[in-house]
Amino acid sequence: MATPLTTLNHVPWHEIKDSSGSAAAIPDLLTALASDDLATARNALRTLRERICQYGFVVEQATAATVPFLWELAQRPEVTCRPQIVQLLSGIVSARQWEDMATAYPKLLHYTDDYVGWERQARAAVRACRHVLPRLLADPDPELVRAAEGLAAAIAA
Repeated sequence: MATPLTTLNHVPWHEIKDSSGSAAAIPDLLTALASDDLATARNALRTLRERICQYGFVVEQATAATVPFLWELAQRPEVTCRPQIVQLLSGIVSARQWEDMATAYPKLLHYTDDYVGWERQARAAVRACRHVLPRLLADPDPELVRAAEGLAAAIAA
């Protein structure tokens, strides 16, 4: 497999938002997540989760752009937090916070920030890489396989 995250600079991170404002820090978080140091990777994952999928169900503008990199990292055996990355993908594909609220409050569809659109884009980004699931389901790590089974179920829902 190629060097991880080689296309990070193709995303205009400074022009899109995460939960903290500018998403400019996401490339550094993804790079840290790829670290072979477990503490560094877990800290990066915790911070990244807060920025792109707060509370496990609130996605942001930067979420869809981040998803392909999460899929990439989930496939790399040297990445220490692969099951947790896959669980994050499950949370993203299951996120319907804004879409469900827009059913009751259609004015949400007309906000300047397109929260409903961000959710839909994030779900589509997760589904776009579902072809990776068979590889994860065949992995020797049982924790990763369980997480991948959960992701497969979330995608199918």
